[in-house]
Amino acid sequence: MNVFQKRFAARTQTVENIRHRFVERGFEETLNGARRLTPPTQKRLDGEQEAHIIALRLGAPPKGYANWSLRLLSRKVVELGIVDAVSHETVRRTLKKTV
Repeated sequence: MNVFQKRFAARTQTVENIRHRFVERGFEETLNGARRLTPPTQKRLDGEQEAHIIALRLGAPPKGYANWSLRLLSRKVVELGIVDAVSHETVRRTLKKTV
């Protein structure tokens, strides 16, 4: 067992993988990992759709409601034809970006 393995309780294969990555890809990528060229999933909304959601949220809620809930807002966005389908979680992430 070498010093690295004793100090960090790493298996021999782990040490070999790190050495190989360092030689093949360099220090920076070994330390920080490879960057993705594309996001893991495509964005569901474009900028215009996001702007409509934000504007709708800033407006008055429908009659009978005191505030916009995420589920109510997502249903209204689909009802108005801004998007074909959207989850309340996507609406939450869109609104969170504006805070």
